[in-house]
Order: sequence, then C-alpha cells, then structure tokens
Amino acid sequence: MNYMLNNENAIYYECGYSCDNVLYLSLGSEAYFITDSRYTIEAQEQVQNAQVVIDRDLYGMAVEILKKSKIKKMIFDPKEWSVAAFQHFTENTRINFHPEPDFSHKRRIIKSDEELKIIAKAVKLGAKAFSQLAKEFQQNGIGENEFTLTYKAKSILGGYGKYDLSFDPIVALNANAAKPHALPTNHRMKTGDLLLVDAGLKYKRYCSDRTRTVQVGEEFTFGTKSKFSKKKIQKAYDVVLKAHDNAIAKARSGMKAKEVDALTRDLITKAGFGEYYVHSTGHGVGLDIHEMPYISSRSDTIIEDGMVYTIEPGIYIPGEFGIRIEDMVAMVDGKAVVL
Repeated sequence: MNYMLNNENAIYYECGYSCDNVLYLSLGSEAYFITDSRYTIEAQEQVQNAQVVIDRDLYGMAVEILKKSKIKKMIFDPKEWSVAAFQHFTENTRINFHPEPDFSHKRRIIKSDEELKIIAKAVKLGAKAFSQLAKEFQQNGIGENEFTLTYKAKSILGGYGKYDLSFDPIVALNANAAKPHALPTNHRMKTGDLLLVDAGLKYKRYCSDRTRTVQVGEEFTFGTKSKFSKKKIQKAYDVVLKAHDNAIAKARSGMKAKEVDALTRDLITKAGFGEYYVHSTGHGVGLDIHEMPYISSRSDTIIEDGMVYTIEPGIYIPGEFGIRIEDMVAMVDGKAVVL
C-alpha cells in the first residue's frame, strides 16, 4: 500500500518518531522519513522501519522519490494537507492521488496491548493529578479566579513540566460550566460553588481525558459520588452519573457506536433533561485526544475489542450550571473496562 503523511501523530504511529517538519512516504515495502537537518540526530536514532532522508526542501525531495519509484497510485488524507502542499504533488507528478479521510485514525482505531498499557498509565497519572489538584484547590483555591485555577491545573497535571497536556484544561464554575468547552473568567471560587474540571495529560505521547463535577467545600475529592446543596443540581448530577454508569456497564463489542450513545442519551432524555445534553457520549483517545471511534447518535461504527474511548454524558442548563462526568474505557473481552 502506498500512502503519504504529514501529521506528527500519524507519522509517530508508523515509525516511532516524529517532529514538526516532516513528510512520510510508504511505498510498498519501503518507507521514507523526510525531514531537515535540525532533526538529523534524533531521527537517525529513533526512526524505525523507514529510511531517514535529510533535505532542506522536503516537498522537492518527496517528488524526486515518488518519480523514481514509478508508482501510479498514492493514498492521502485530505484533512491533513493544505491546498498548496497537495498541489505541489499533483502538479509535479503523474500519480493518481486517492483521498481517504481519517486514514491514520482508521489504522489506529484498534489499540495494541502495548498501547493499552501506555494509555492506562496515562489515565492513572491523570487520576493522581486530579487528587493533587483537589488538595490544592481546597488549600489555596478559595478566592482565586478561573484563570488562576486553570494555571494551577496546568502546573499540577503537567507534573510541573514533566508531562505534556492532552489539551488546555477546562476549569469552570457555576453558570460557566454550562458551556461544554468553557473558557476561564474572572469569577472567583467560593465555598458552595459548582466546580467542573476537564483535563488530561500525555504519557509517551498517548493522551488521557477525565472530567469531574463537584461542590466546593472544606473537603472534596474528584470522585463520582458528589453531593450538592441545591436539589436541582443534585437531581441532574444523579441522572448524569446513572447514564455514565449505565453505558459503562452495558457497552459491548459488536454494538454500533450509536447504540452505546443511546445508553446515556435515553436515560437523560427520559429524566427530562434531553434538550440539555448537547454533545455526543464520547470519542476515541490515543495519540490524538479526539480519535475514532466517535460515540455519537449518528455513528454506525462497530465497537470492537481494543478500542479506547470516553464515556462523558452531560447536562448543561444555560445561565445556571453544567455537569459532566467522564472516564476512559477500553473494550476488553467484549466489555467496557474503566482504565
């Protein structure tokens, strides 16, 4: 199979190394990792199963290799390439370029045993960071605004520089939590506030992702057995938790992704909060924070052993509050196992 890649994570998956200026060509039994001289040492040390080619003009070198290979067909992911980059190949070769959206994500959808171990480690490190974050917020978070709380979250989750983050953490209080991808505000945290934290870190490039919603008090943990003083919030929280637990308990290999989505959505709708559940149940996680499979009401993807994805139902009432509970699961022996 002939294909070309320029996405860092897609290339890392193929050969065990990547950088921010690289092209990767797979031509049958041969593969080429084309980069510039800034990455010579690392590439020669770490690239596996591909020939390292150093050149200032990556695209020009790639065209030369393609012309010499005399191949007639090349697969590419149209989501990866700019128009200008793609035109460079179409205008300088006679190859038939065949678009395959999500090409690398499809290759990576089933995780190997080694990948599952790495992801599980990332999740455990993320959970430990959440525990540390709860202590920090209890001791030093009261009176701080969401910008400062987010900064603290980044520092603790990243191990003060040891780990990269899966994404910028979401730290949202009260009504701001009603925005699924809330940005920080000047609202200051006080006892009794609703606090939603969505965050993750990377271990060996693989991501973790976790969300917890709690009421701020003298003592709280980022567990799932949260208690709230307002009945409406508690009712919504209990519904979200029930939906979260139901999907984890009943998800099975062989189901369609939309059937897993229904395991959360039907419960939330039946409880009267359906209009406030504004996103899908989950998404795959791996080298990218959002990968296949997508656990949505429109997805016919068949769930298989080895897939890793989130279960993250939520209820978001504008101007009032938002609740989300998220864990990552792996399909093992036909069932969803929380990592």
